[in-house]
Amino acid sequence: MKKVLLLISFAAMALCSATLSAQSPNDKYGPNSAECLKYISYYEEYYKQKNYDSAIPNWRKAYELCPVTSRYKILQDGTTLMKYLIKKNELNPAYKEKLVDSLMTIYHKRIEYWPKYKTNSLNYYATDMYNYLQDKPAELYKGLNDVITQLGPKTDMKTFPLYIKVACDLYKEGHLEVEDVLQVYENSMKYLSEVNTEGNEIKQRLVEKTIGDVDAIFGASGVADTDNLVAIYTPKFEADPTNVELAKSIASKLAKTEGGTDTDLFINTMTVWYANEPSANAAYMLYKLNSSRGDTDMAYKYMEEAINSADSDPDTDAEYYFELAAFAFKNSNNAKAIEAANNAIEISDVVDGKAYMLMGTIWGSVVCQGNEIEQRAKYWVATDYMQKAKNADPALTEDCNNYINQFRVYYPQTAEAFMYDVTDGQSYTVSCAGMRAVTTVRTQK
Repeated sequence: MKKVLLLISFAAMALCSATLSAQSPNDKYGPNSAECLKYISYYEEYYKQKNYDSAIPNWRKAYELCPVTSRYKILQDGTTLMKYLIKKNELNPAYKEKLVDSLMTIYHKRIEYWPKYKTNSLNYYATDMYNYLQDKPAELYKGLNDVITQLGPKTDMKTFPLYIKVACDLYKEGHLEVEDVLQVYENSMKYLSEVNTEGNEIKQRLVEKTIGDVDAIFGASGVADTDNLVAIYTPKFEADPTNVELAKSIASKLAKTEGGTDTDLFINTMTVWYANEPSANAAYMLYKLNSSRGDTDMAYKYMEEAINSADSDPDTDAEYYFELAAFAFKNSNNAKAIEAANNAIEISDVVDGKAYMLMGTIWGSVVCQGNEIEQRAKYWVATDYMQKAKNADPALTEDCNNYINQFRVYYPQTAEAFMYDVTDGQSYTVSCAGMRAVTTVRTQK
């Protein structure tokens, strides 16, 4: 009897196991698995043929009967079918709005229940929000913000310009503050800078184009004017003046606004940036900033640091020296101007003509003390430099000849020179205004 009962028990267990095994493939389709699968089959057949009108009622039954976790494709196809219906009902605003709500609900389910495809779903969701929610800008902004916050650098490139545009439009309508839009801009630039483009030149170009598009929209919005940026970022910088990344961010923004580089905030942030990441370009910019403000000592300092920087080259250094010479001359520091012009000539020949011409101009403009010859000898030196200038750069010949003709008027008469024991063609040493040069005596014939 025990053996019979044992056999019956084993048979029952086997039957139960077989039943469970037979049922398990359809378990994910829920208690109405047969109906669920039937309507999936019906709608998919029409869907493949792009017969969306016939697919839709069957899809609706599958969507209703099948658990949301049963098959991702039901939700994926559902977004396509909803968009088809939205387009078909463009002239029925009330029904269209309900369809848009349904589309967004499907996206929410895709994102919530199918994390495997979350990145893809969020990116499509962002695009369709922009396509269908433009009449609800606050909702659209919130949705785009949520997508970009979740995806960061994995966000589809085309979403970033949409994001900044919506934010700027809301600002213009008075629904967002300047700080909000600036945060949108900063987030966009941050995530774009984090996109992995290694070994992918096409993707790198796309990132650069997207950054340019975001910059253009932001710049045209009026949000990033100098007054707004200074008002918002001055207290932030003052609260954290050693934060290099903050300084770089502020300086970069101000550099793109009209009058931004003229502000105290710009020069202060650039100074912090340069102190932590020195470069020839940054030093040169600080030279320009300080020179425009009339701070000659700081201007000289930064220009010399630009020239001495490891990432500069001889031709650029020569250009820098010439610019420094012109700045020093403008600020009545003739000795420094002559020194800088000579340095430019020694380093490279790219500015020789201009440097010689500047030295000729300096000598022609100084006031020398002494007798008649000592006062006029400067014009001989000035002529020497003008001759060198046109020899170095023939394009300067006309200008140099004009200067020489002006200088010649002040040469002493032969008889006058004789009275001071100097004769035409004689070597003569000139000392004037802290400068010294050996020249040739010239007299008016």
